[in-house]
Amino acid sequence: MPDKKRVVVAMSGGVDSSVTAALLKEQGHEVLGVSLQLYERPEQTPSGGKTCCSLTDVMDAARVAKRLGIPFQVVDLRRRFQELVINDFISEYQAGRTPNPCARCNERIKFGLLLEMTASFDADLLATGHYARIEADETGIYRLRKGLDPRKDQTYFLFGMNQQQLARTIFPVGHLEKPEVRQLAARFNLPVAQKQESQEICFIPDNDYVRFLEESGVAPRGGDFVDRAGTTLGHHDGIHRYTVGQRRGLGIAWKEPLYVIGIDTATAQVVVGPKEDLHRTHLFADQLTWTDTPITGTFRGTCSIRYRQQPVPCRAELCPDGRLRVDFDAPQAGVTPGQAVVLYDGDCVVGGGWIL
Repeated sequence: MPDKKRVVVAMSGGVDSSVTAALLKEQGHEVLGVSLQLYERPEQTPSGGKTCCSLTDVMDAARVAKRLGIPFQVVDLRRRFQELVINDFISEYQAGRTPNPCARCNERIKFGLLLEMTASFDADLLATGHYARIEADETGIYRLRKGLDPRKDQTYFLFGMNQQQLARTIFPVGHLEKPEVRQLAARFNLPVAQKQESQEICFIPDNDYVRFLEESGVAPRGGDFVDRAGTTLGHHDGIHRYTVGQRRGLGIAWKEPLYVIGIDTATAQVVVGPKEDLHRTHLFADQLTWTDTPITGTFRGTCSIRYRQQPVPCRAELCPDGRLRVDFDAPQAGVTPGQAVVLYDGDCVVGGGWIL
């Protein structure tokens, strides 16, 4: 990006987005820092832990912007975040699926609403602190590539980006490893250089999603634990308490560990079985998106079915009904309805969808 641009930087108050802003400022770009107000959060969780997306985080972002000498704004997207992310999270659990709010937030908020707003800031580009890379090939097609730090790569959450979005977005730390980002934060003398990352979903205090769902009005639908043959093994207090692959908290005395292998919303049954019953040879997905054009024929490459999973060899093809079928070379455990499946060609994202 040799030409000087006016760039909106999505600043969360963390080290990655702060270094993103600092690097762009150092390169001579005109930088505007923007923090998104998405959800009302206390400064501490009920257990006393630190929250993310709190007022402190916004204040940290403002302090970084002041240190860098760049303008800074807070954009209130609480209503839209409720509509587009939180309500989706709630309805997915009610339907017996396990949602991925971080991918939805990127799809609908950061690279949806915020990217659309860059024009109102008279800006050319949007920059974030994601660990991913965007490169244009010799034909002018933009490729979304994995971040160089394999421990931090975030392309799994970004698979929904299309050519128009990729053309207007940059990831300045995608070619760096996390320790290098920390070193840069120290060199720029940023007040968040040693700030620790949050590993929780921003609107779920203490990661207690059951309490959040029930406080949000989700009425528990009790039912039975059953095995694959339909034999009743016990009773549960609500399907929203369980997800495929879960082992803890089942409360079933059995000769071997049992795992959730399926949820039947029609009967409110939670199907359980031994670990080997978690393995699947294939999956189906819908709500498909492609970084360039949809695959044709049979695609051979790799895929990930969860964040930080090492992509595994697979074959994929589009079904006549528009769904995507993905067949694994080796059976995979924990294929979870509601999560994303992301296809890769080498280190490039091809596209993906939501697991059915």
